[in-house]
Amino acid sequence: MAQEEQVLVVERKVLEQAGMFQGLMLDVERYLRRLFAPGILYFLPRSQAEADPAYKQLIPYVIMSNDGKYLTYIRGKRAGETRLVGNRSIGIGGHINPGDNEVPLFDTGFREMYLTAVEREVAEEVSVEAKHTDQIVALLNDDSNEVGSVHLGIVHHWILDSPAVSKREQMITQMAFMIPAELQEVRDTLETWSQLCLELLEK
Repeated sequence: MAQEEQVLVVERKVLEQAGMFQGLMLDVERYLRRLFAPGILYFLPRSQAEADPAYKQLIPYVIMSNDGKYLTYIRGKRAGETRLVGNRSIGIGGHINPGDNEVPLFDTGFREMYLTAVEREVAEEVSVEAKHTDQIVALLNDDSNEVGSVHLGIVHHWILDSPAVSKREQMITQMAFMIPAELQEVRDTLETWSQLCLELLEK
């Protein structure tokens, strides 16, 4: 029998102590200091984490841009999160598993493991041939729906030096780079997290 997937989580009460928010939080470092403090993050079986809003699964959400245009795609039928199939997205990312913990034992706060996992998640879904910078620009919480209530997004902005990105995952379809105005025209087709991030791109 296959072992159940383990995912990295933070207890909701940790966020509540830091100050619970709805939507985007731009005061990033204040929250990251708490999240990556020793003993705060740990792994749970995914079935438990998906069903219990007392936990938030940590999800890197990587937005890529080149020359003012943002990578976007539609989640196909093979998407891992079935509740998001058919939606347009501007974020690449996914759950963080114990296999990502290929760093020294002194990384008790998981920060190095997390950054390694971000690179792995992106590489699983797309091939990025361009050089890039990586900055965490926001945290994203959306308790307005079933998916959001059990996930916490960490929004990264990768600025690419060229648009050299190709898909690896079959679940990624209709991939293109679009300016914010074009994304705004298809806003109703965007998944909730992407709608929230679009507001950030336009500022």
